[in-house]
Amino acid sequence: MKKLTLALFSVLLVSFASLAQEVTGTVFDDQNQPLPGVSILLKGTTTGVITDFDGNYSIEANIGDTLVFSYVGFNTQEVIVNGSTLDVTLRAGLALENVVVVGSRNVNRTATDTPVPVDVLDVTELVLSSPQVTVEEILNYAAPSFTSNPQTISDGTDHIAPAALRGLGPDQVLVLINGKRRHKTALVNVNGTFGRGSVGTDMTTIPSNSISRIEILRDGAAAQYGSDAIAGVINIVLRRNVNELQVDVTTGANFTSESSPEKEVDGEQVNLGLNYGLPIGDEGGFVNFTGSFNYRGWTNRMLEWEGQIFNSYNSIERVAAADGYDISLLLDDDLDDIFQYAGAAGVTLTGSETKEELQGILNADVTESELSARNLVRSDFNMRVGQSELRGAQFFANLSIPLGENLELYGFGGISFKTGNAAGFYRLPFQSRAYTPAYINGFRPEINSSISDQSAAFGIRGMLGDWNVDFSNSYGKNSFLYRVTNSNNASLANSTPFEADSGGFNYSENTTNFDMSQFFGDIMAGLNIAFGAEYRVENYAIVAGEEASYAQYNTLGNVHDPTDPNSVVPTDFFGSSRPGGIQVFPGFKPDNEIDAFRNSIAGYFDVEADFSESFLMSGAVRYENFSDFGGTVNFKLASRIKASENFNIRGGLQTGFRAPSLHQIHFNSTSTLFVDGVPNEVGIFSNTSRVARLLGIQELKEETSFGVAAGFTARVPNANLKFTVDGFLVNIDDRVVLTGQFDDGGDPELAALFAQANATQAAFFANSVDTETKGVDLVIDHNATISDNISLTNTLAFTFSETSVENVKVPTAVANAGLSDTYFDPTSRIFLESAVPTTKGNLSHNVRVGDNWNFFLRNSYFGEVEEATNNDDPTVDTTFGAKIITDLTVGYNLSPDLRLTIGANNLLDVYPDENDPAFRSSGRFIYSRRSVQFGINGRYIFGRLTFKIK
Repeated sequence: MKKLTLALFSVLLVSFASLAQEVTGTVFDDQNQPLPGVSILLKGTTTGVITDFDGNYSIEANIGDTLVFSYVGFNTQEVIVNGSTLDVTLRAGLALENVVVVGSRNVNRTATDTPVPVDVLDVTELVLSSPQVTVEEILNYAAPSFTSNPQTISDGTDHIAPAALRGLGPDQVLVLINGKRRHKTALVNVNGTFGRGSVGTDMTTIPSNSISRIEILRDGAAAQYGSDAIAGVINIVLRRNVNELQVDVTTGANFTSESSPEKEVDGEQVNLGLNYGLPIGDEGGFVNFTGSFNYRGWTNRMLEWEGQIFNSYNSIERVAAADGYDISLLLDDDLDDIFQYAGAAGVTLTGSETKEELQGILNADVTESELSARNLVRSDFNMRVGQSELRGAQFFANLSIPLGENLELYGFGGISFKTGNAAGFYRLPFQSRAYTPAYINGFRPEINSSISDQSAAFGIRGMLGDWNVDFSNSYGKNSFLYRVTNSNNASLANSTPFEADSGGFNYSENTTNFDMSQFFGDIMAGLNIAFGAEYRVENYAIVAGEEASYAQYNTLGNVHDPTDPNSVVPTDFFGSSRPGGIQVFPGFKPDNEIDAFRNSIAGYFDVEADFSESFLMSGAVRYENFSDFGGTVNFKLASRIKASENFNIRGGLQTGFRAPSLHQIHFNSTSTLFVDGVPNEVGIFSNTSRVARLLGIQELKEETSFGVAAGFTARVPNANLKFTVDGFLVNIDDRVVLTGQFDDGGDPELAALFAQANATQAAFFANSVDTETKGVDLVIDHNATISDNISLTNTLAFTFSETSVENVKVPTAVANAGLSDTYFDPTSRIFLESAVPTTKGNLSHNVRVGDNWNFFLRNSYFGEVEEATNNDDPTVDTTFGAKIITDLTVGYNLSPDLRLTIGANNLLDVYPDENDPAFRSSGRFIYSRRSVQFGINGRYIFGRLTFKIK
């Protein structure tokens, strides 16, 4: 009996030991800071929890069970339960990690269960290790699906580079901060660059040292998040750390084999970043502040101007000016002064020539002799072909105030100021634009931008019964103003100002959201339901510049009236009209001013169901209605099948839409566009204008899309390997494109409307084409511990994509007028299909040696691009081959709180293929300015000092 009793007691003891117990603990990062929001999964089940504001958790688990700890930007860790208390420290990693943060509203979803591909970048570590500083630079090299490069000679786009996902448009990606919609920039890209005609989001207004991580949802998500999410979503998550001041000081410059004649070293950069957080209360509240101050110098990769600079008339001007003569008087009909100075200028005349005869004689190219006489060289007349100069400051804050156990008040936002300086085409002395009595050697005008950005978001979230509730409001405004310097209004002759305010534009959004969700763990293997509503108000305004910035004046000094036969525009000696407006960026006129509003309202329903431990389905439907074009319904379905513990199959399909921006509907201006070096005054008329209707341009409507994606994720635990492969297909109908340039076709009404706008040609925004984009994304992550002191992280990531124009939707009136090629020209096609790399990837390695050394090596592959041109000569080479750019940095911790990093971007000083001579514009563009792979700055060497004060 005694033996039986002992046996039963032993069985009961073993059974009791095998019962699940409550395991509690705290999760820390590698800086010993608690991590809220960490996913903890009981391996082999769907049971999971997340850590609270203080990094604490509690979960039911048996002794010997394995818990999987995962958090965005950190390496996933598996730990065996050996007691009732288990604290874990997660280590940050540089790898692209597939996790669910955007793309799912199920807060219990763990990293390995995602039905859609999401890349997560640990920006905190990248800011320390990589050569890049701004958000767009970091993403361009770290995330192959992302594209953004500095532009040149493109007006405002010199100061805000277009950014896109999967080669689609900059306005087809939605940017979020902490899960809330970020406002667009006020700038619409209207010059010859990738993203022409689009409106993007300026992510450089967000200081990179304010960011914890960036999540890139590589899947259409309009049914979840609304307009603009056709290509995907970028979610920027702000830092939450407290009781620590981190200071980052970075400086560097371009040390390259192809420096300009002006500087051997250019593109100097200085960045100072400050981040500090304070705790609020005892329940995990915080406020985190960031300040960033930066300067970026200009670069120039033009070597020497090869074309004409002077004519014989300029020689006479030089001699007359040296004699103290007012050379503006050479323009009158009294030719005696011409004959007086011709001989000394080396021009042989009889003295009996008429003005018409003199115009033929004095138009002769005498550049070489005149350069010698003036002690000048050709490079003195160069443009500045490279990145613009920028300086600015950004301030950001992130706030959380617990109001109880299940309630939180949160907020974030910031302000940004940026000024830029970019140079335009050189106005050469022989051209009518270069009023030589004011600039005897011509001039290089400069565009000075003043960009300001403000944003603020506040909300309250918590539990209402068993429901998660979030109510928030976010506001953002972006302003972009121009001041042109070192220029003139040639029609004002001697009365011209040399600089003027050209006006600008601003754009704002205010978005109110209400969201509810609940996870039902006892239904099937788990069911998550979410629903909500959104209301948004948008405003777009154009502000006029001062009169001299836009007006063309007559010979009496009054504003020219093209309808008045007595109003005569001044001309140069050769009879060419003097253009009006401040040159390089004529100002916005009062007639251009607009103050347009619209609002939209949306509602969505989102469900995600685990039918079993191995089968997940999710779906979303959204209705959105805009006040200016109506409503649209979109849906999304996605699924994940867990074929085994380490292999998932996933896929989905969705419809999407993008509302035409207020900018695209209402933008109108006149600017100087150079085509093969020839200036044209092109008016961009609003889509709602009389000119648009006369030419048969139809009203804008929304873009619509249909997308399909399929792929798999795989893990090889024994080798610490993870694979993700995702194929995608996105069809977009009615894409908004900026048309080519129309002339008036002899129509008197059009001619009058052109004249009122000081334009000789016209362009419009229109729903021009249907496109198809298809491709494959590949990500391979590998982690290895080589020894007790050495760890290695490797990532191979590639995006292969191809966009093709499937259908051009030419309005009947345009087609009947034989203007189909003007409506959608070859240049516009190339901008959509091949002006940025369709194949892009990187192979990165990060090696940690002990607690002191860090080595970072990355090779980035930028695929072939095509020159955006209307030139169809088969003998002209229009392609630029693929290149590999190498980044290398070495970091050393001088102390636990002091780190020195040195390194280089483009270590091997690689440049794109040189332009075919047909595209060089007399030596201006050695490299393409329209189709940019990775920039033309060459090798950049930098040093960075990071220290922390606790």
